[in-house]
Amino acid sequence: MYTFLTFLAFTAFVAIYSWYRLKNEKLDSQDGYFLGGRSLTGVVIAGSMLLTNISTEHLIGMNGSSYKNGFIIIGWEVTSALALVGAAIYFVPKYLKMGLTTIPQYLENRFDGFTRTLVALFLIVSFVVTLLPIVLYTGAINLESIFNISEVLGVSKSEGMWFTVLAVGIIGSVYAIFGGLKAVAVSDTINGYGLLIGGMAVPVLALISIGDGNIFTGLSTVYKAVPEKFNVVGAKDSVMPFETLFTGLIINQIYFWCMNQTIIQRALGAKNLVEAQKGLLYTGVLKILVPLIIILPGVIGFYYFGDSMYATQDMVYPELIKKVLPTWFIGFFAAVVMGAVLSTFNSVLNSAATIFSVDVYKRHIKPDVKDHKLVMIGKWTSTILAVFAIMVAPMVANAPDGLYQLLQQLNGIFFIPVASIMLAGFFIPRISAAGAKAALVVGLVFYIMCTFILQVDMHFIHIWGIEFLLNMAVMFGVSHFYPNVKDLHTGEIDLLDMTHWKYARHLSIILCIVTILIYIFLGV
Repeated sequence: MYTFLTFLAFTAFVAIYSWYRLKNEKLDSQDGYFLGGRSLTGVVIAGSMLLTNISTEHLIGMNGSSYKNGFIIIGWEVTSALALVGAAIYFVPKYLKMGLTTIPQYLENRFDGFTRTLVALFLIVSFVVTLLPIVLYTGAINLESIFNISEVLGVSKSEGMWFTVLAVGIIGSVYAIFGGLKAVAVSDTINGYGLLIGGMAVPVLALISIGDGNIFTGLSTVYKAVPEKFNVVGAKDSVMPFETLFTGLIINQIYFWCMNQTIIQRALGAKNLVEAQKGLLYTGVLKILVPLIIILPGVIGFYYFGDSMYATQDMVYPELIKKVLPTWFIGFFAAVVMGAVLSTFNSVLNSAATIFSVDVYKRHIKPDVKDHKLVMIGKWTSTILAVFAIMVAPMVANAPDGLYQLLQQLNGIFFIPVASIMLAGFFIPRISAAGAKAALVVGLVFYIMCTFILQVDMHFIHIWGIEFLLNMAVMFGVSHFYPNVKDLHTGEIDLLDMTHWKYARHLSIILCIVTILIYIFLGV
């Protein structure tokens, strides 16, 4: 009862506070609904970015993976800080100068309208097929484990999961559909603080218990018991070989943090460049710290459970929560988990609706559409995509290498081709629209063939790296025969204050140094 009451209290608080903050907002304009009225501050951007990124596919999936594989998967997190530096210093200033609402808009400026539409459709499909279902399913795992929903309702586990997926999907849709980006960002900020508090409570209370009241004794005990789990340098046959940091991972990170609509949309909604850079670099700081929440608990789980849960690694984190958190606190943390699920789910819905409304509907169906009508189209898009995601969610169960690994494998289908043409667009003037379109198709087919059909015996991150080089070769080859004839001026508008944050370079250097030191000190 205490668990449910604390869950309900925190969830209600977030909803009421978000409503209070938004009750006077103008949400029927394009900028108001899709970009939060271009009024977001650095703290709100960072909180929203973190919660959009960190959801139950991290809490469940990454802790499950670290339980089995140890700290070698830290590369997914700490290298994000380097990409966020690139976003803050180079990419976002360019986006804001162009006054972009969506990333595909840049592709029309640089290449042509068909490339923009193709990428827009790529992204919408990727949201529905990969991220949304996995977010819903991992959230359902955690909530089912905490509240035993199937027992309460007197149904089977699978039916309980269906009910949970449905409930989370509906609530997340309400935020995205009726509140737009501002509602998402405001609720994310509160849930972000909750995630940091609740997420840190899990390893802290566990280590205090293990160390008989002393957290450092507890950490030392776990380290002495399983020192190999703290090594951040993965072997060639591991789930994340060290070499992958220098092949496909760097391309993936650049795409995710510098070009991914779901993430970058928060920075596009900044009130000025200073706040955008603050938000991005604050997120970089949080990404350095977040392994304490989404990797360390998995290793502690191995200390408690041994290898008894290797076959069900995605259940380790829910079991650890029940083992170390007091009953009254579990409800609060369940609400935070719910908030993390809702954050990613409604953020992706909002981004998908933005892309469809601006890049497909307004461009191809009704160019002279009024703002309030465009907002309505966005709401209907969110509704339809939410229904599809809810239907697909239960199909992602029983991923052999865990749900987080499955998510990354699926992301590669779309991320690397789009990253290739975006980077070529920014840095290689000779690449033409024909070359970009050819690379999109070739990259997509190559990755699907290698990973899912031929099942090439090579780590999928290395395949990302090979795919990137192949895409570049295709673009150079096709652009030689069909050269670029378009003016590369991508358009600049005087929309926001573009003064750089005076501490941006200082914090960027610190983040780069800390990332390197992590690999030096934990590369045992």
